[in-house]
Amino acid sequence: MAKIAYILLCHKDPDAIIKQAQRLTAAGDYMSIHFDARANPEHFAKIKDALKDNENVTYAHRRIKCGWGEWSLVQATLYAVESAVDAFPRATHFYMLSGDCMAVKSAEYTHQFLDDNDVDFVESFDYFDSDWIKTGFKEERLIYRHWFNERTQKRLFYWSFNFQRKFGITRDVPADIQVQIGSQWWCLRRRTVEWVLEFTRQRKDVMRFFRTTWIPDETFFQTIVRHVVPESEIRSRTLTFLLFTDYGMPVTFYDDHYDLLLSQDFLFARKISAEAKDLKRRLGLLYAAEGVPFQISNEGAGLFKFLTGRGRIGRRFATRFWETESTLGREHELMIVICKKWHVAKRVVERIRQVTNVPAIEYLFNEEDTPLPDLGGIQKTLGKRTRHRRALMRMLFDYYETDQLIVCMDPGNIELLKDFVEDRSVTRMLEIDCNFSEDYLIGHAMRVGLAGDQTSTETLDRLLPTIRNDMVFESDRIRDAGFENFARMRESVDVDDNAKALSRFLSISVEQGREIAQAEYLFSD
Repeated sequence: MAKIAYILLCHKDPDAIIKQAQRLTAAGDYMSIHFDARANPEHFAKIKDALKDNENVTYAHRRIKCGWGEWSLVQATLYAVESAVDAFPRATHFYMLSGDCMAVKSAEYTHQFLDDNDVDFVESFDYFDSDWIKTGFKEERLIYRHWFNERTQKRLFYWSFNFQRKFGITRDVPADIQVQIGSQWWCLRRRTVEWVLEFTRQRKDVMRFFRTTWIPDETFFQTIVRHVVPESEIRSRTLTFLLFTDYGMPVTFYDDHYDLLLSQDFLFARKISAEAKDLKRRLGLLYAAEGVPFQISNEGAGLFKFLTGRGRIGRRFATRFWETESTLGREHELMIVICKKWHVAKRVVERIRQVTNVPAIEYLFNEEDTPLPDLGGIQKTLGKRTRHRRALMRMLFDYYETDQLIVCMDPGNIELLKDFVEDRSVTRMLEIDCNFSEDYLIGHAMRVGLAGDQTSTETLDRLLPTIRNDMVFESDRIRDAGFENFARMRESVDVDDNAKALSRFLSISVEQGREIAQAEYLFSD
């Protein structure tokens, strides 16, 4: 049975640290604490006094002052790990925590999970090839030496950086080291930890290198573990559930997040609000519980992205400068079928093809695998298609040797719709208004990752109205835009009304429109 030595880095809230240590060690596990030497000494004394009789608690053999982005965070971790290795010879795993973390599974579940997965869990991606770093320094973190703290010594930090850059004072990454990057919240097996500590004693050159890198807690363990452990024994993920806002700030969890946290495929969560008293109480009781079943739906990250994205639509993207100079051509007519139910739009488009013989392409801006001719690479990815949308459409007109072309788009593509309408070509739109049953909405939530097979009924009850309202909002936004040459098909009206809409959209006779609209299967789910 797995026995875990928790490595706890903390600097405040001694009462919470005491409770956390008592709770985790009560299940038979261990804890090694590094309390920031910069913090209130009375707080550390309070922690030591409260836990003095707990044999499963030890402390880093040396306390140091820690600063964000500094080597001191890694050094403090190493001191705590070294103490844990010496104090707890029966520990099989070492799990990195902060004072803001709490278990979201029971100890029983956690131990069984580690027993069933004989691997190391550390998020580690290639530093240069991955896009883990979204903004700010990347190569500069490594090739320049960083002696000062960017937050507390900003002027010195940037003076040193600019001085090195101006005079070309750079350094190489150690030749046999492939730098990795990822979350600092890892869980490693005892053998791996011992290998890492041995590496730190033998490779002084690597240690010197990391001591002056910027934000080494995101690279040190991630790199060294990959160096000493076979890739087949590493899972590049963290077991601690955490989310970040668009501004790079960690998302804080509160009392009403209990069910959400339990349903995620993680063992711990960060960060728990200091004010979330009830959440802490319930999670504390959960860790000691036995026989608790967990339904893993793992929709947390998708839900966060979906819900926080509402209200920002239409504010992120503008027309690129190179697109304003391009046009589809006055002689071309682009006809856009807009529908949230993609399978319905595809059926309608297929019927249009059969009746009118106008070339039609399905969701080319939404589905990567939409069949497209080879256009020199511009068609290969959704990103390229979107960036070069006008050029792509011109090439498709030329490829099919036609002045008319039909494409399908999702109602969420409002910026694309606006861009095509502003072109000198003729743009026509047909919105297909469908009914959305509860079963369809649930299926949609699962397809886009907002829910899983094990998502609770309560979560779905809260989620479905938001999804439905979002679909209504997208449709209203299109109508509010006041597009010319706009027609609507509706599931709720009869064939004759839809035939007239198709007639206006395609500039065909009402009889031909009826031939398209009368297919009974068009709106079937």
